[in-house]
Amino acid sequence: MTQLTYKDSGVDIDAGNESVRLIKDSVRATYRPEVLGDLGGFGGLFALKNYDEPILVSGTDGVGTKLKIAFLLNKHDTIGQDAVAMCVNDILVQGAEPLFFLDYLAVGKLQPAQVAEIVKGVAAACKASGCALIGGETAEMSGFYPAGEYDIAGFAVGVVERKSLITPARVKVGDVLIGLPSSGLHSNGFSLVRKIVFERMGFKGDEFIGELGKTIGEELLTPTRLYPATCLPIIRNLGDKIHGLVHVTGGGFYDNIPRALPDGLGATIDADSWSVPKIFKLLQTWGNVPRREMFRTFNCGIGMILIVDAEIADSVTDEEFYRIGRVVEGEGVTINGGEFND
Repeated sequence: MTQLTYKDSGVDIDAGNESVRLIKDSVRATYRPEVLGDLGGFGGLFALKNYDEPILVSGTDGVGTKLKIAFLLNKHDTIGQDAVAMCVNDILVQGAEPLFFLDYLAVGKLQPAQVAEIVKGVAAACKASGCALIGGETAEMSGFYPAGEYDIAGFAVGVVERKSLITPARVKVGDVLIGLPSSGLHSNGFSLVRKIVFERMGFKGDEFIGELGKTIGEELLTPTRLYPATCLPIIRNLGDKIHGLVHVTGGGFYDNIPRALPDGLGATIDADSWSVPKIFKLLQTWGNVPRREMFRTFNCGIGMILIVDAEIADSVTDEEFYRIGRVVEGEGVTINGGEFND
């Protein structure tokens, strides 16, 4: 009888070891002084220091069907940032500084160069967000994912002093909503995006779109913006004048803004206060997407919202921050104006 090995079943341990070798330098470059030990242990170690009443804030997320675009174009250097951003942006909402990150990468066929490309993107995004990549898992799952395809998820842990924890209890009527621009679609709504772009429009991904100044594939793979480096200094400088934050992800404006508000309060949004990026207008036109659906599915150009005391709103806004609305009595979100058709 012929002898069988793990490699015969589709799992290559040597390729896994080579993947680890290729990513070691990228991972070590993210280490903060609090990181203990080195890559290769069974658990990542992080020494929590210099806090009076530390509250740990954790978050996990994936990239979703945006991965299908990466497979189609065989471009994997931006997906890692998406995985990091979706997690660190979420924990930022409660005022937390990202401390460390772990990734989980499951592949159909382990290709060390592909894995290294993905993880280098993860590491670069961690470094830009100030958090350490202290661990992860790469699982080769032969027969589960097609060769060349994979899934990636991330796990972030941050910390905030108890007295600085941002909760809906701070928010009051008259507070101002300050919008921070997104980098594009980020990582939400891609099931609808793919249906519009590849099914209805019949694009292959390499078509140059004049209005965008790039190919449609390049636009769709623009990585999610990382907000910690921008928002943490504002949170620290303004303290309790920052009443809330909103990460505009799946559910758009209508579902995410209420998560930052206490019962009995809502928000009005002036959608004429910022310029909606062209990709959103094209998607609405190509797909004949209803206006409300656009604001409920996509970020429409605003990826993070600060809810601030009206007294200090002017000190926050600049050419890249937009005063987009205010907190009002009642519940729900009302969106006026905007560049979409009814």
